[in-house]
Amino acid sequence: MKLFLTILITAALAVGGTWFVVTRLIPAPANSVGERKPLFYQSPMHPWIKSDKPGRCTICGMELVPIYPGEKSLDGMGADNVVTLTQNQIQVVNVQTIEAKIQPLTRTLQVAGMIDDDATRHRIISAYIDGRVDKLYANHHGIEVVAGEPLALFYSPSLLQAEREYRQLDGELKRNTGLRLQQMGLTPEQITALPTKDSGELTSQILAPLTGTVVEHYVYEGQYVKTGEKLFEIADFSTMWFQFLAYEQDMPWLNIGQTVSISTPSLPGKIFEGKITFIDPNFDEATRSTKIRVELPNPKVDGRRELLHRLYADGAVKMDAPSTLTIPRSALIQTGPQAVVYTDQGGGAYVQTQVKTGRHGDTLVEILSGLKAGDKVVINGNLLIDGQAELNRSFVSSASAPMPVALKDGTLTEFQQQIIRDFIQTADAMAAALATDNLAAFNKAGEPAMMKTSALTEALAGLSVTKEKIDALDNARHFHGSENLKTARAAFLKFSMAATDVLLPLRSLKGFPALQIWQCPMVANAVPGTVKKGRWIQSGGRPIQNPFFGTEMQDCGDEIKP
Repeated sequence: MKLFLTILITAALAVGGTWFVVTRLIPAPANSVGERKPLFYQSPMHPWIKSDKPGRCTICGMELVPIYPGEKSLDGMGADNVVTLTQNQIQVVNVQTIEAKIQPLTRTLQVAGMIDDDATRHRIISAYIDGRVDKLYANHHGIEVVAGEPLALFYSPSLLQAEREYRQLDGELKRNTGLRLQQMGLTPEQITALPTKDSGELTSQILAPLTGTVVEHYVYEGQYVKTGEKLFEIADFSTMWFQFLAYEQDMPWLNIGQTVSISTPSLPGKIFEGKITFIDPNFDEATRSTKIRVELPNPKVDGRRELLHRLYADGAVKMDAPSTLTIPRSALIQTGPQAVVYTDQGGGAYVQTQVKTGRHGDTLVEILSGLKAGDKVVINGNLLIDGQAELNRSFVSSASAPMPVALKDGTLTEFQQQIIRDFIQTADAMAAALATDNLAAFNKAGEPAMMKTSALTEALAGLSVTKEKIDALDNARHFHGSENLKTARAAFLKFSMAATDVLLPLRSLKGFPALQIWQCPMVANAVPGTVKKGRWIQSGGRPIQNPFFGTEMQDCGDEIKP
């Protein structure tokens, strides 16, 4: 990758690149023994202005100061993170900048979930007393009922006796009998109407407690039932709940009252909007997620409800954060665990600046430190500038001191250890999601796989890993959201096999992070048409969780010891 970038930069900067490297970064040899020659000349007021010969600063006009071999440059940074381009080079590279601004941060969170009915409007009607169902009005699944309508006629000798007593009694005894009738299932309205009821009527009506749809009926005409047996189940589908999982990194964005736009394959092109009404405070330990509830109105259209019960649906949560310091995401270059930008210092100078990032929006990213409002950051051409800075490091190092080796005495550098840890964490999260059959969690965990893999392959340069293994891992790092668990497991197997091929030879190195590598001897049964044995990575020392069989058989496999 670095070689390709170097070639690209050389071509892009052909107009002035050769002059820049030869005349400004490599000192000329001394004319005679003992004579010192400056490496370059530098502006004391604008240290990014450098020249290979004496002169004046092109910005302030001050005389340039010579910098000799072994001396530090005036800015304390040297040429390794400052790139100076001519106007011609800036045009060739098409460098574009924009100011860091304090402005609102917007992000659209894409989620997937299920349409369920309102649990507060879901009722089961049971028998309050022993008796017989003489007639059914709600006699089939799916019938619509209105609150107060009769569902059935019910005969019960004890209920009939209590009704007759109520009609005959007065005062306190009548009131007590009325309370007993309520316990037997009659509504206050039915009790009030008893004096006008025909004395020859032997049955009482079971009334619908709410308007809705009969989703289950458990009895038939002529059936005897016991106290507590289920008779009907009614759900009110006029309001539905859309429920989805949100992960820890999503929580700073989510609040009660936010609007969610929802679509479903059963109604192409139709968008429903609802408000977040509940955020479950209990996190799932395995997936590190919690459930979010959205209420959706569901009126009838052409005699039926548009949103059906138990539909799968997609949602988009447009989230806004208060105004904060932001830059475009295109300005950010992620170099392993660090994030850098290039700031325009004027006069064609661009300085590499480390920044600490916060929340990532759709097009902007929050900057917590490293920049201030008004700083100009490069949003186009920054990758080429970064490549030129890499060239600068090579030339400055060769001119002053030998380059540091990446590996010494079989010990990984701290940078390499951190890159490997980050990669292991990503691979482990993907495996854990598949082990619990959680497709949404797998797709979320796989989002950083491309970036983490690129960082890993660069950090392993010079170690005992073959190019074929690096290329195999690089080709398997693309995860853009799997449609089902079958395709997810097939893609993960390819990635996991390549990852373990790369990491297994490195486990003997000093400083290699702790991890477990497991092997499933029957992976072909879970992912047909693949290898017979499949490997995966786990961290944290937790018990085996097979990602290929999931909850069907989590404990299938053996650990590969170092």
